Amino acid sequence: MKRLPAVFLAVISSFLVAPPLAQAKGVKIGLSLPTQREERWVKDRQTMEAEAKKRGVDLRVQVTDNDASKQVAQCENLISQGIKVLVLAPHDASSASVIIDKASKAGIKVISYDRLVLDSPLDYYYLSFDNLKVGELQGQFITSKVSKGTYVVLAGSPTDNNAKLFREGAMKYIKPLADKGDIKIVMDQFVKDWQPSEAQKLMEQALTANSNKIDAVLAPNDGTAGGAIQALAAQGLAGKVPITGQDAELSGAIRVAQGTQSMTVFKDTRELGKRAIEMAIDLADGKPIDTQGRTVFNNKKPIPSVLLEPVIVTKDNLDDVLVKSGYLKKGQVYRK
Repeated sequence: MKRLPAVFLAVISSFLVAPPLAQAKGVKIGLSLPTQREERWVKDRQTMEAEAKKRGVDLRVQVTDNDASKQVAQCENLISQGIKVLVLAPHDASSASVIIDKASKAGIKVISYDRLVLDSPLDYYYLSFDNLKVGELQGQFITSKVSKGTYVVLAGSPTDNNAKLFREGAMKYIKPLADKGDIKIVMDQFVKDWQPSEAQKLMEQALTANSNKIDAVLAPNDGTAGGAIQALAAQGLAGKVPITGQDAELSGAIRVAQGTQSMTVFKDTRELGKRAIEMAIDLADGKPIDTQGRTVFNNKKPIPSVLLEPVIVTKDNLDDVLVKSGYLKKGQVYRK
């Protein structure tokens, strides 16, 4: 009798030992997203919808268009539809505590997705990336590029707790140099709703007030980086002033490849979205979530947290991290 080739044995073995994909036929899960105006949130939705379909989950999606009161109303509607779990990415971190309260009273489990809901004394889970680490990667990078000079420090939306974490992480590296007098921070501003147009206006103001003498820009994400770079470009400074980013959006990756944006931070939302559906199924089934003991404080109590690792992306590793992983297509990134 002929022996089967090793490759066939390996394939057969993988089918025998691979655990079955957890199914949740017909289980209703609610998903509340803050916006679809940013590429990364579009990808989150697509990933979760695909994963839910694969696992037989009835996923009900609402998008709040950066409106906190609208998000509350939409979540009330989801709750009334008999969902078992709510995956909530809050627009306003503090006011979203009302949603936690309403869900809890209805016996619905909540996953605070990517952005932490603040000020709630109730039980829920937090699923995100290590956002303090994101800021640390940005701060370490920009200070290694410019250890002395004039800085513009931009932060994300003041209603988003992540924005505060990113800034806190970055300032671990920037503040000591500022305290020494090596760095002069000429602007330190949050950017309303993460809007690129707002970042552009702030950058224009900083350039005007300092006669274009800006040596480095801490931008919290690719959208705000894009707005700031437009202001720099108008003064012939795009590519000459180091600037950070985050989210590995296509537009940001293109700028990194072209040299106008110095870096971005990759948070693989494919993994985050899949993990959200996995966690929601487990919660619907009454299974415990393994957080490895990690928690994040929400101003009231430590929240059990699942935190994924972010990755810094520069021109040097862009192909390996973003293209070869299939996250972005090479032809799109290196378009002419």
